[in-house]
Amino acid sequence: MSQNSKVKGKISWQSPSNIALIKYWGKHGNQLPCNPSLSMSLKLSVTTTSLSYNYKEKGKNVDLEFLFNGKRSKQFEKRVGNYLNNLLKEYPYLVDYHLIIDSSNNFPHSSGIASSASAFSALALCIMSLKEICLGDIDRKEFFQEASNLARLGSGSASRSVYGGYTIWGKVEGSTHYSDDYASLLKSTIHPVFQTFYDAILIVSGENKKVGSSAGHSLMEKHPFAKSRYQQAMNHTIEMIDVLETGDMDRFIEIIENEALTLHGLMMSSDPGYILIKSETIEIIERIRNFRQTQKIPITFTLDAGPNVHVLYPESYRKEVIKFIEDELVVLCNAGQWINDSTGKGPKLLNIQ
Repeated sequence: MSQNSKVKGKISWQSPSNIALIKYWGKHGNQLPCNPSLSMSLKLSVTTTSLSYNYKEKGKNVDLEFLFNGKRSKQFEKRVGNYLNNLLKEYPYLVDYHLIIDSSNNFPHSSGIASSASAFSALALCIMSLKEICLGDIDRKEFFQEASNLARLGSGSASRSVYGGYTIWGKVEGSTHYSDDYASLLKSTIHPVFQTFYDAILIVSGENKKVGSSAGHSLMEKHPFAKSRYQQAMNHTIEMIDVLETGDMDRFIEIIENEALTLHGLMMSSDPGYILIKSETIEIIERIRNFRQTQKIPITFTLDAGPNVHVLYPESYRKEVIKFIEDELVVLCNAGQWINDSTGKGPKLLNIQ
């Protein structure tokens, strides 16, 4: 145990979910992406994770208890235990402690709102704070870059949740700023219209997905459209960087709707193929497009790997869009559930003691 470390303590981080505008679908090696992805971090949809540590005699493996929403979860305990044990070469002090991880979401788990992104981001940040306790302070840029790399090893999209605003994960043609190993904030300036963007998340279903993201990614290995998809995502990422800088709302809408439908088209055309969207999902999409056309309001949608719909729109149209959601879309949600979210500023350190 390092002379800087404590015998026991507790670290708490809160980390946001993110919604990918350009989708990550397909991976290789150790959680490396086959194409770049670009996301917007959310403000209200968060995971809160506490890491309690108590010094003990060193063991060979991580000594872990995992609580999810206040209850012991053997399923998550096994997954997180494997994750932490795979980190021991670089983080050997993890076996110096009995660890209790207590994690909770304020949104439905495993229903396509990137719960693994916020969860592994929060956990990675807790690990980095423990590293500082054991080894000393770390430069802030290096802290978050390493946290992003750590989060990626648990869930690829989690690499993007260690930052607020708009983030890219994956190498981008013509740029040396972005990496497959960790996510980075967009280097370019964000147009004011996208700095305060809203995301209304319509909960069509809170049930667990029939096919998990890991299984979906693996089906891309032999997908007949894989090569074309990866190039499409690259082209869309490059174009979206420009769109977010110039404020080109028409092209923004075209790209993200194409990305959302492409993602689900890839699922449907996999072997075996599967469908995660529901009839309510399609009805919501049709109503959004009709509202946009008739009211001339730049409202749009995207989907994650599930049936729920993210309704994206500028802050200046908030009143009109909320009325539209309440009048026409809530009826299609599960028990009328929806989350009135927006662009967030990133994770928060809640406590170190």
